[in-house]
Amino acid sequence: MNLESQSSKANQNFMAVSALPRYKQTRAWERLRNSWAGKFVRGYRGCKREVLAWVHCPQVKLPEVDQLAKSLANLPPEIAEGAAREKDADGPIFLLSTGWRAGSTLLQRILATDSRLILWGEPLGDMTLIPRLAEMVSHSTNARNLQEWKEQQDPAAFDLSTSWVANLYPPGTDFRLGLRSLFDRWLSAPARERGFLRWGVKEVRLGAMEACFLLWLYPKAKFVIISRHPYDSYRSLADANWGLVYYRFPDVPAESAASFARHWNRLAVSWSSLPVGFPSVHIKYEDLIAGKVDFRKLESWLGLEIRENVALSASVGGTAKRAKISWYERWIIAHEAASGMCALGYRK
Repeated sequence: MNLESQSSKANQNFMAVSALPRYKQTRAWERLRNSWAGKFVRGYRGCKREVLAWVHCPQVKLPEVDQLAKSLANLPPEIAEGAAREKDADGPIFLLSTGWRAGSTLLQRILATDSRLILWGEPLGDMTLIPRLAEMVSHSTNARNLQEWKEQQDPAAFDLSTSWVANLYPPGTDFRLGLRSLFDRWLSAPARERGFLRWGVKEVRLGAMEACFLLWLYPKAKFVIISRHPYDSYRSLADANWGLVYYRFPDVPAESAASFARHWNRLAVSWSSLPVGFPSVHIKYEDLIAGKVDFRKLESWLGLEIRENVALSASVGGTAKRAKISWYERWIIAHEAASGMCALGYRK
């Protein structure tokens, strides 16, 4: 740290202390604050705040994988067939995490040691563009319109000026490719323009339903899923002093143990609903930092050349200050994330 940054930090600390009431700047107040009575009061306030947040925490409800699969099956058959027929060489890598502070950024940096690859980091993530699109496709159009879509003639084969054209759809394959073109231009093209041969995305908001949607768009995509024990993930996030983070801005923040745990649990539970043969691999953060991940196997599967020691040698981030979270935070998370912890092996 240089002298200028040290001076700036000292000034910030001085201003923070000066903003306190005078009685809170006394030694007597400091002793009281660190006494059992002070710790009890802070614990009571924290517990009250978290329980109230739990009571008022919104529940995010998204379609299940089965619902998306049924919707895709109901769409005109050209879509599913087109995905299999198409000579599609673009195989992006999607690195998906069970929420914040689960090691996704560390794994992102490890994969990026292959200079041919760029993994965009949560691009416009709290806009929840991908979940909204996947939800839209999950609620397919009504049966009558679907039937008209399947049975309609090629518009080039009849006179449009004298025919029934009130419901006239482009072919089904164009619908899928139209959606994919958004990601091609937004994420793939900028990567190519900057000299990267491969591209992908790291996200902390996407689960199995969104992964299935992305595989529908990119049949050669591969998915790396990383998880971390929710107690440790929440502790790291809560101690980060980042301010509010959002699943969806501005109405669904992760502002409490309850909202964090519900988000973590929804994602963790979802992965057990992936169809057989889905191109994914699951890595635990605990195994990553313990050196138990077989990077040679991972790089072979992804088609990369990974130099994990380069990324692991650099300390980036690190936010947890407490040795463990409080009893009431553990209680709330254990209740809200119980099924996800069982699904991912964090609770027997």
